[in-house]
Amino acid sequence: MRISPLLTWYFGRHVLFSILAILVLLVGLIFIGDLIELLRRASTRPDATIGIIIQMALSRIPFMTEKVLPFGVLFGSMYSFWKLTGNQELVVTRAAGVSAWQFLLPPLLCAFLLGTLQITALNPLSSILLQKYEKLDSRYLKGVSSVMNLSSSGLWLRQGTQNGQAVIYARTIHSQQENRIDLRNVTVFRFENLDDFTSRIDAARAVLTPGLWHFYDAWSFIPGQKSTFAKDLELPTNLTVRKIQDSFASPDTMSFWDLKPFINLLEHAGFNARRHLIHFNSLLSRPLLLCAMVLIAAAFCLKFSRRRRVSLVIGGGVTTGFLLYFFTDVASALGVSGGLPPALAAWAPAGISALLGISTLLHLEDG
Repeated sequence: MRISPLLTWYFGRHVLFSILAILVLLVGLIFIGDLIELLRRASTRPDATIGIIIQMALSRIPFMTEKVLPFGVLFGSMYSFWKLTGNQELVVTRAAGVSAWQFLLPPLLCAFLLGTLQITALNPLSSILLQKYEKLDSRYLKGVSSVMNLSSSGLWLRQGTQNGQAVIYARTIHSQQENRIDLRNVTVFRFENLDDFTSRIDAARAVLTPGLWHFYDAWSFIPGQKSTFAKDLELPTNLTVRKIQDSFASPDTMSFWDLKPFINLLEHAGFNARRHLIHFNSLLSRPLLLCAMVLIAAAFCLKFSRRRRVSLVIGGGVTTGFLLYFFTDVASALGVSGGLPPALAAWAPAGISALLGISTLLHLEDG
């Protein structure tokens, strides 16, 4: 028997509302916890007013929504299926000849749409607000004026050139603006074919402007030739202040639409792009992961709730959520360390969860 459009809409709406309700509950609890922690950290910072703290906590809501969305789908679907089975609605539907796979289609479609919405809309919003949060955190709670990381030995940058690469080292960052960085005591090593040294530049000052490095009071050294001095020397670049900052920042602060071009830039310049690749593939796999959560929820609830074993349903769902979180972290760590290819590390949790849900339903259901 083919499921009717009205029944499709009813099941989809019921599951979607349950997911959104659980998601709001989880995000609300996390917001309260974040707010308390920020208030504790701001207790010794007179500049961090209550308005700043609330603004920081609100800025993390889209980011935390992304993090808990799989658990919201899992617990929301479990609650919805448990409720529908407890009211005998699924029993009547199955008695009318509708198989489990047919009435699971609307919830799966809702989960897929939520995953797509996260990738295309929620993630870009989350990246913007998370950058805002980190800037406020650096300014008011950490007391750091620059968002760029600077080690004790100085700042190292690497950029791709037409024939190879250029490695730029600066002892200090004199100033930083929206589209301009002023470095002091700068050394540039230029290479062809990745490891063939061609020249070296020592400059008292280097200024990055859009598309160009300006070196002042620069000495150029080429093997086998006499060194030369120039008051002003220019070097084309594809680096920008934003790209340099993003290279030191977490991939979470980058929009899904900016990740792929930035990964290509990192690889061309010789940077390690594994973290960004894993994050990019994890976002791509999110619709599949959310569909897997619906399948796992159905596997727990469609049979067990009929026997009134509520504790088993709740315990199984919570255990599955924690195991998924643990496995995702392990796979990501293996991917970053090089133990797994980035694509496999990102897609493995979603793929294994989907296979687990499908195989369990095939074992339990006869429809």
